[in-house]
Amino acid sequence: MLLSMSATSTNQADVQSIRSDANDYVSRASAGDARAYEHLYRAHCGQIYALCLRMTANTAEAEDATQDAFIQAWNKLSTFRGDSAFSSWLHRIAVNVVLTHMRKRKREVQQLALVVTDAPSTTEPTHAMPDLERAIAALPERARQVFVLAGVYGYTHEQVADTLDVAVGTCKAHLHRARQMLKEHLDE
Repeated sequence: MLLSMSATSTNQADVQSIRSDANDYVSRASAGDARAYEHLYRAHCGQIYALCLRMTANTAEAEDATQDAFIQAWNKLSTFRGDSAFSSWLHRIAVNVVLTHMRKRKREVQQLALVVTDAPSTTEPTHAMPDLERAIAALPERARQVFVLAGVYGYTHEQVADTLDVAVGTCKAHLHRARQMLKEHLDE
């Protein structure tokens, strides 16, 4: 089930209604109702895309990660127990998808570097971003990941450390470094 990113034209009132009825839509989608899942997609695709874009700093990668996150969520919907909000569960899937994409991309770049000595290590975003988004995108990869998860989405240091498989102290250091770099960039 692939849905177009242009399907996000649902108005705000519809989105709020969809979110309030999320449990009903999750139950129906779990039973195989694709239209119910489409409603869930429409309600959450903007937030998931924004998360993926902030973590990858690349529109094409963010679009791919968003699509993969929703495909994984559809495939794993039967495992959703309802212990947390559907949006939290989906958010966690998206973070894991982005991290998997980034690991895969890093391996591919390393393999290419063996063949082509001047292979580029990253691609730059091609769209116009506000200064803060551009500054976040310019952060080193790990500092950007920690900043997005802790600074933007409010994850605790323990949650970020667990998600990224680093020590809590390392997480705090990356967040401090990211904040300093952002301040310097925005002061210029």
